[in-house]
Amino acid sequence: MTFADHFSGVSAAYAAFRPRYPDALFDFLAQVTPAHDAAWDAGTGSGQAAVGLARHFRSVVATDASRSQIEHATPDPRVSYRVSPAEASGLDTASVDLVTAAQALHWFDRPRFWTEARRVLRARGVIAVWTYVLFEIEPQIDEIVRRFYSGVVGPFWPPERRITEARYQTIEFPFAEFAAPHFVIEQQLTLDEAAGYIRTWSATRAFVKERGQDPVEGLLDELAPAWGASLQSRFARWPVAMRIGRMT
Repeated sequence: MTFADHFSGVSAAYAAFRPRYPDALFDFLAQVTPAHDAAWDAGTGSGQAAVGLARHFRSVVATDASRSQIEHATPDPRVSYRVSPAEASGLDTASVDLVTAAQALHWFDRPRFWTEARRVLRARGVIAVWTYVLFEIEPQIDEIVRRFYSGVVGPFWPPERRITEARYQTIEFPFAEFAAPHFVIEQQLTLDEAAGYIRTWSATRAFVKERGQDPVEGLLDELAPAWGASLQSRFARWPVAMRIGRMT
């Protein structure tokens, strides 16, 4: 499977505008993981999950197939960033207590990634994969963003996006699964920050590449009356869907 690099051209914006996961999510992962020596964050992007894990694990290896993403990743003394695909991490066998993939699993060759995760996990180690789709602010704004997501850039979403829209519920998960709490990313956004985030979408990038114009400009025109002043912060929520399991 060839690596489809949807994000290198927007790595700096990805690091700046992608939402941050709640502390409670990482507290939970630490609670259910039997040891806290080492964790591997696959498809780390700019390191949002890796830095969260570093508060609980002695060392975190964070990998991404995109060199540009790694170059823009958030530095942390406990995180070692490496350019490598999720299906071939380069980690030693039975060397980590936790494997995570945050908003990344849909880009992987899943059967090969599952095999790699089983190889590097220690006995009773934990694997957690999670995703989110659209933010929620208030009905009028949400409807405008949904129309943009499905209509304007809808034809430009790669097919892998379908499993995120199903919140990872339609995929195989070959581990001893257990329930995760319901986590929500919560963040204040200005209109400019919302635009910056939407410009990191792979479909938005594909639209720009094919059409030679930025579709977010039209979205901003439509959003402005509902949003208010562009510097006005709005409370945004991204519900998180997680699959989590244990090595048996």
